[in-house]
Amino acid sequence: METLNISEKKNKIKWDYDGEADILYISFGNPKNAEGVDIGEGTIIRIRPDTKEIIGLTILNPLNRTLSSLSGKHKVIRKKKQSPVAK
Repeated sequence: METLNISEKKNKIKWDYDGEADILYISFGNPKNAEGVDIGEGTIIRIRPDTKEIIGLTILNPLNRTLSSLSGKHKVIRKKKQSPVAK
């Protein structure tokens, strides 16, 4: 079985969110070229092929999936807009 390297602690975690595509990019240190491994549920692990080190994550549709999950589990309360009463 092939092994992967996971550092104990990274000093800098950088992230970027693409709101138009609803994609969250998380990098451990400065972003680098990597191969992506889809581990399911819209999560891709980014690995440097030369060192087999995990250098980041890409999460697809985090906002839409979170909102869908919350709306299914919690009651959404919307306040009705009150119209002014004419006298």
